[in-house]
Amino acid sequence: MNVQDQIPLQETTFFILLSLSRQPRHGYAILQDVAQLSNGRLQLSTGTLYGALRRMLDQGWIERYDEATGTVNGRIRKAYRITDLGQQILNADVARMQAMITAVQSSPA
Repeated sequence: MNVQDQIPLQETTFFILLSLSRQPRHGYAILQDVAQLSNGRLQLSTGTLYGALRRMLDQGWIERYDEATGTVNGRIRKAYRITDLGQQILNADVARMQAMITAVQSSPA
């Protein structure tokens, strides 16, 4: 897979990968972290979150993390972590954005 073909990332995907690059998290913790990382601008619904997680699992960008995270309402909480491929894609998108910022800063006013 060519990493460059996967970018630019959708904002939701970017913030989920960014959250998971810091540490493995379960769904609710991802929702909270994405809201914090985006300064409250991005408030994901559970449907949006789990649809994105399912897609990233299928693409191999994240994986389930088997650490015991407890239960909620009698169900086992699933935790997720970023894979090496997911980290490469996140890094490529960050580099793309940094190059855009550099271009803006170096252009005449």
